[in-house]
Amino acid sequence: MRLQKLLAAAGLGSRRTVENWIREGRVTVGERVARLGDRAGPADEVRLDGERVAVERVPPERAAEPEAGLADASTAEPSHELLLYHKPLGEVTTRSDPQGRPTVFDHLPPPRHGRWIVIGRLDVNTSGLLLFTTDGDLAHRLMHPSAEVEREYRVRLRGTPGTETLRRLRRGIRLEDGPARFDRIVADPEANTVGSHSSFRVVLHEGRNREVRRLWAAQGFEVSRLARVRYGTVVLPASLRPGAWRRASPAELQRLRRALDRELGRLRDMPGRAPAEREIASTRELTELERTRRG
Repeated sequence: MRLQKLLAAAGLGSRRTVENWIREGRVTVGERVARLGDRAGPADEVRLDGERVAVERVPPERAAEPEAGLADASTAEPSHELLLYHKPLGEVTTRSDPQGRPTVFDHLPPPRHGRWIVIGRLDVNTSGLLLFTTDGDLAHRLMHPSAEVEREYRVRLRGTPGTETLRRLRRGIRLEDGPARFDRIVADPEANTVGSHSSFRVVLHEGRNREVRRLWAAQGFEVSRLARVRYGTVVLPASLRPGAWRRASPAELQRLRRALDRELGRLRDMPGRAPAEREIASTRELTELERTRRG
């Protein structure tokens, strides 16, 4: 199999990103620096920046697919799976934890092939929807900043923010790692809020570390409860209890892929977006994905 397809399936990046790594001489196969067009398999020693990459056998039907770019995601491969998991409080989003805390991988079912790749992360004190897939290319697309995939959260605050505070959070403020804002903020009609607390639903389209909590903290409000209820088109089912999982149906996977295709197409057509802005991935998100794959 072509090297760029193999590494994309391993979840390290899109095929275009991997091709750039190969051109830059960052990928080796055995003792030799890889070139575009090289082939490799699970038995080969493949390294990225000197660190060995775990590559797995890709099913024949996946291997037979034509090469595709970042936005070519319209076909749902029956060989790949998507898993919905309701993360409870207290679990960490990693394969193993030096402190011995429970992880989100502890109670997952074995995949039919390959291994689970987590899409995005939730901190130990956040509950809600986590997605897992065996398709590394899909995982990369969903976490790639250029896709601007929406994440929706239910938030409970200590205190009640005023209209001007909500306006500032929608307009945007500056955090230590750059500008940030909520795309939408609405009062949570399902919340049973009492006393000095208030509840909202918020939507944003990026996955920076603890961004929801930091946005509210910057306005002087402490988040006392936080749960993700949607990632892209996938909504946390009301019947899925904390610690439980459910395999997505082929229709759900197809819907997610089509929505991703439409969004990527829309963003590419936006005036003023330079090609470099559309193609350059966030180093932090790619690093997290690589750590998840190698963990």
